Amino acid sequence: MSATVKNPFEHIVEPLDPKHPEQQFFNLSKLGDPRYDRLPFSIRVLLESAVRNCDEFLVKRSDVESILNWKQTQFQTVEVPFRPARVILQDFTGVPAVVDFAAMRDAVMKLGGDPEKINPVCPADLVIDHSIQVDFNRKSDSLQKNQDLEFDRNKERFQFLKWGSKAFRNMRIIPPGSGIVHQVNLEYLARVVFNQNGLLYPDSLVGTDSHTTMIDGLGVLGWGVGGIEAEAVMLGQPISMVLPEVVGYKVHGAADKFITSTDIVLTVTKHLRQVGVVGKFVEFFGPGVAQLSIADRATIANMCPEYGATAAFFPVDDVSLQYLEQTGREPEKLAYITKYLKAVAIFRDYNDVSQDPEFTQVVELDLSTVVPCCSGPKRPQDRVPVSDMKKDFEVCLEAKQGFKGFQVAPQRHNATAPFQFNGKEYALSHGSVVIAAITSCTNTSNPSVMLGAGLLAKKAVECGLSVKPYIKTSLSPGSGVVTYYLRESGVMDYLSQLGFEVVGYGCMTCIGNSGPLPEPVVEAITQGDLIAAGVLSGNRNFEGRVHPNTRANYLASPPLVIAYALAGTVRIDFDNEPIGMSSEGKDVFLRDIWPTREEIQAVERMFVIPSMFKEVYEKIEHVNERWNSLAAPSDKLYTWDPKSTYIKSPPFFDGLTRKLQPPASITDACVLLNLGDSVTTDHISPAGNIARNSPAARYLTSRGLNSRDYNSYGSRRGNDAVMARGTFANIRLFNKFLNKQAPQTIHLPTGETLDVFDAADRYQQSRIPLLVLAGKEYGSGSSRDWAAKGPFLLGIKAVLAESYERIHRSNLVGMGVIPLEYLPGDTADSLGLTGRERYTVVIPELLTPRMVVDIKLDTGKTFQVRLRFDTDVELAYFRHGGILNYMIRKMSES
Repeated sequence: MSATVKNPFEHIVEPLDPKHPEQQFFNLSKLGDPRYDRLPFSIRVLLESAVRNCDEFLVKRSDVESILNWKQTQFQTVEVPFRPARVILQDFTGVPAVVDFAAMRDAVMKLGGDPEKINPVCPADLVIDHSIQVDFNRKSDSLQKNQDLEFDRNKERFQFLKWGSKAFRNMRIIPPGSGIVHQVNLEYLARVVFNQNGLLYPDSLVGTDSHTTMIDGLGVLGWGVGGIEAEAVMLGQPISMVLPEVVGYKVHGAADKFITSTDIVLTVTKHLRQVGVVGKFVEFFGPGVAQLSIADRATIANMCPEYGATAAFFPVDDVSLQYLEQTGREPEKLAYITKYLKAVAIFRDYNDVSQDPEFTQVVELDLSTVVPCCSGPKRPQDRVPVSDMKKDFEVCLEAKQGFKGFQVAPQRHNATAPFQFNGKEYALSHGSVVIAAITSCTNTSNPSVMLGAGLLAKKAVECGLSVKPYIKTSLSPGSGVVTYYLRESGVMDYLSQLGFEVVGYGCMTCIGNSGPLPEPVVEAITQGDLIAAGVLSGNRNFEGRVHPNTRANYLASPPLVIAYALAGTVRIDFDNEPIGMSSEGKDVFLRDIWPTREEIQAVERMFVIPSMFKEVYEKIEHVNERWNSLAAPSDKLYTWDPKSTYIKSPPFFDGLTRKLQPPASITDACVLLNLGDSVTTDHISPAGNIARNSPAARYLTSRGLNSRDYNSYGSRRGNDAVMARGTFANIRLFNKFLNKQAPQTIHLPTGETLDVFDAADRYQQSRIPLLVLAGKEYGSGSSRDWAAKGPFLLGIKAVLAESYERIHRSNLVGMGVIPLEYLPGDTADSLGLTGRERYTVVIPELLTPRMVVDIKLDTGKTFQVRLRFDTDVELAYFRHGGILNYMIRKMSES
């Protein structure tokens, strides 16, 4: 430790092993506090960070006491700082982060400071995995063609990121074609225990992707944050968080031999949504956990955002160490990881009940009750047992428009639309599968379900089954290791024969990069007004996310993705209806080709071996030749190209001065949008294709681009002009002003129906501030900072909602947009709000966390709402106009 650090807990620093005095650690057992051994393991990680970083400035002794006293303070909205060990980013969120850093350097210099102060002090890894699309599939050269297109489309972005890796210290770039960020994190980047400058401490992180929680399955505490919050952490600012409640999730019993980890996670997701864990940690314990592999645990932790928790923690145990050995970690690292975690009592034996800590509450899952299932058709938490899929889909067809309804007239339930494809006649109907994608970090990291899919494909081919050629099939593994063991085990050829060729290493279909469907298929869906289906092994299936032409989207295990592709429809009862006809003309049922857990495990033991991981990862940072040969500038200040349509200096810091302006009330605001429940960040700031008739398309056309060069919104996040025009541009946005789905709204002063951006532009020209009205769970879904930046640029000063998703509320705070929340029992309907009123939000000079403020309407009505600035730190950010302004002023101080 540095002698300059004034840490009041330095006296508990000691060598881990007297034979190796160079390896030291904070021995928390020397605190001599009996409360420590009763803390949840996840809270112990927060405590260690507070003890190690205690400087009586950013982290105080009182913070350590608050964490030790968790049993009482968890219910008292106590704020504590947390300094994660590292930050992880992917390119959709990483590009805007680097853009912000480049712009912040410019701003600091304008204010007379040293621009190089804007530099990560916390290690950051950026994995490029979100840019590749499924443009080509079903051919052996699909992978190469998709990767070539990825580079051609994104060369400018990649050059910018490469500049960032040179200009900023502590920033490592994992090149495109390497894999999905969370799987690379699990298999390669995770330290489990840091060994930094002779000091050992637990690995922990925050990431700019909501599924950062996947790493919790390995016993590394991590969760998703907004991009702007991550930027502050990279610059050395601790996260200010309310000490969470911790729900203990006890797992016991044994799963049936036909059950997959996907079935378990979809069951857990629905269960914990019902329990209510928003803003809480979930910590898994019980003898059932010991039966789950790290891949199974990681799958469950990955979908943490879908059940609403902040983190889903599986403390390290012997199974974790076996995984580290399997994935090629060095023996000397395993030795100090094991010894350190046991020394600080953060190592678990799930069969030892004496180690069970105290939890806020305990809920249980008996694994024997889990049945094969999917989730959909519009939300991850809407679990459907496979045995009920046909009936459930048909109920959804007729049900009122909503999360479980499409409102199709009964006489149209059996409508069909004929079409020709490759010279043959086919027909689509409601429920026809047109996309079947084995994709996403959630499942492709798990050898058991990937090999299960391969074995099912083998049996299907041997029976003579095939997938209709118009179905867009794809396989996008999370790392090169997956391809390695699928090939070595001999199942890759069978997957290819069913159309599941490797199309790329990245998120692809799960993020909305599903690429185009064949034109005849699109025409049949459109002309027949059909509810076509996508089936994917992903974690998100919100409306408009997977593909504009698949209105029903189901999350399923990789084997089930293949099963529904073979069936060609989700309107099938696999128990009683054959999946197809064998080459001998006999009915084949799913049960005839479904592999057992024992079959899968035998193949996994033989073919998933450490040498594969070592071979793939020892060259991961240098294997992409196009990346290696990519030229990039090395100046410390970025030279912005005014001709660029990808990278643009953002206007966030225009006019920024050293002097703070006092907070002002919002006067006579108009409502830009009147929205309902579960508005996702995909609705607010879509990541997928740019529609040809959208404001963003018109802007890009005006810059000389053809529609084929638009790329996606996700790839354009380095250009605020595109992203502002893409805000609320999702075609599935339901605005109560219009009473239909459309990316439009009513300009209230004139009554005109306009695209949302055009309406906002009119309001800004008239200097009219804007509000958004919303229902429950506003901002659920991906941790997307442009879902806050975009509204800020549209002139939205506040959002009034019944409740918020955690990360999105934080992002709004970070951009200086006020999150307002109805008081318990109040809603827009109960208060009689139409959205056509003019709103004045009274902001007092003296602000306190979570205070109640008045809203006055031009009708004379006044009501109260809660100001959702939850901590004093968040109020400080607000007074500065956002977290980045706060950091710029701080870095500009001499």
